[in-house]
Amino acid sequence: MQKIDVLLERVNKALEAERFEQTPKELYEPIAYTIHLGGKRIRPVLVLMACDLFDAKCEPAMQAAMGIEMFHNFTLVHDDIMDKAPIRRGQETVYQKWNTNVAILSGDTMFAKAYQYFLKLEGPYLKPVLEIFTQTAIDVCEGQQWDMNFESSEKVSIENYISMIRLKTAALTGASLKIGAVISGADSEDADHLQAFGQNLGIAFQLKDDLLDVFGDEKKFGKKSGNDIATNKKTYLYLKAFELATGFTRDRLMYFFVNATLDGESKIAAVKEIYTKLNIKEITENEMEKYYQEALKNLAAIKVKEENKQELKALADKLMTREV
Repeated sequence: MQKIDVLLERVNKALEAERFEQTPKELYEPIAYTIHLGGKRIRPVLVLMACDLFDAKCEPAMQAAMGIEMFHNFTLVHDDIMDKAPIRRGQETVYQKWNTNVAILSGDTMFAKAYQYFLKLEGPYLKPVLEIFTQTAIDVCEGQQWDMNFESSEKVSIENYISMIRLKTAALTGASLKIGAVISGADSEDADHLQAFGQNLGIAFQLKDDLLDVFGDEKKFGKKSGNDIATNKKTYLYLKAFELATGFTRDRLMYFFVNATLDGESKIAAVKEIYTKLNIKEITENEMEKYYQEALKNLAAIKVKEENKQELKALADKLMTREV
């Protein structure tokens, strides 16, 4: 199986070749800005890795990989608007650098361009690939709506939250792998196991993101530290803290999350202190490990040579230990 770095380089070269120099420039400059900001490129690499897992050539899957990455970046542009996030990958978010209307329209164009990439696929797998991608796009939007619903809902369980991130985040990770498997000609059972591997890994990935938002190094993470706390997002950390907190600690936690007049930095520092007292970091890491182990079971069930699975296992390990 090809090394992750080799596949990543191929994805980056393909994206660098896309200049987005069409007019009107106000529409396309934000697209170029977003794509060329970089990022981990995990999802397009997963498309290629899935093909490689089944000893298939990666070339036919490149257009699908490009479509996945374009769609993923579209979701980030729109998410940043909804989350009021000022920083993405260490730089200004699109709506901050231009304005909200430009960000919405550029994002819409990115969604349409994702389909353009997929439509370049040839062969009998075009229809099943488009079906997977279209359903995944719906799943992601449903997940985002649930995420926004949670902002005003007083009753959100950890089970509700996991279901939401399974749609919003993990669905695209699983779909990336399943699309690559379909293009490779893998049987449906193996394609489903690979999708489940990606979904469980995606949940662990989002839990890691939640953790890094609070306890990560802002310079390494590329986002403003504590933004989830500042915007009252009901993350796994938030929900687990309210589940465990009692008495004065719970009252303090409630005070910080309902008082809109508090200084953001003071609020973040105080809530982090409560999280530390309740061992929320360690509990979140244990939850991540649970989904990581499920992912490994899914990977083990796929009927290919064990050596073919090593790069996917290495990637999973890297995502679990990442600092960004």
